[in-house]
Amino acid sequence: MRPRQRKELAVLHEDNHLLIIDKPAGMPSQPDRTGDPDVLTLGKALIKERYNKPGAVFLGLVHRLDRPSSGVMVLARTSKSASRLSEQFRDKTIRKTYLALLEGVPEEGAVYQDWLIKEYERVKLVPQGTKGAKKASLKIIKVIRFGALSLVQVELETGRSHQIRIQFSERGHPLVGDFRYRSRRELDGRNLALHAGVLEFNHPTKKDRLRFATLVPSTWPEDVQEAGNRLLGM
Repeated sequence: MRPRQRKELAVLHEDNHLLIIDKPAGMPSQPDRTGDPDVLTLGKALIKERYNKPGAVFLGLVHRLDRPSSGVMVLARTSKSASRLSEQFRDKTIRKTYLALLEGVPEEGAVYQDWLIKEYERVKLVPQGTKGAKKASLKIIKVIRFGALSLVQVELETGRSHQIRIQFSERGHPLVGDFRYRSRRELDGRNLALHAGVLEFNHPTKKDRLRFATLVPSTWPEDVQEAGNRLLGM
């Protein structure tokens, strides 16, 4: 039997231009073949109900989180906001901080730069210059060891599909619960230990710098949760 999904979104912030939510692990960012509740559809329903809007509701999906991961997502309530947020993602002025629970212990301060290509729902590393390959770059900010595991704080310089998952897996440190990319340890039976903890960006119309953070999921080990929330300033 398929596990029941949450059917409401945890809203962190809302204004005339933005909807910021805390995506639970296991919920897709947009409709997929499963038909399970997804962020985009639930977000539109929330706006429609809250403001009694007639007809179709606009809500722009300007980035995504993998279904089995969790954390902060921003959605655009107007086409102008969607365009300006997308521009910030392209220009790399948006700061994305992730927490990941890994098998093994990587080097603190390391910078990973690879070339990735996606084939048949999987991502793999390929040589630079491979047709269709995209550059992926991340930096390890902090590493906290928990026996054979480690909690890492990661900043993304790019936002490629499955980037964190494959870049760590290829170096012998798969994410806990990520059986697609060689993990041997279970998290909660269906999700993986990857959390988009902090998202910082400029408001699309006011230009104020905004920062949103959300707690590490309760499915992670308790001591890891506590350490992760401290890293996020929560």
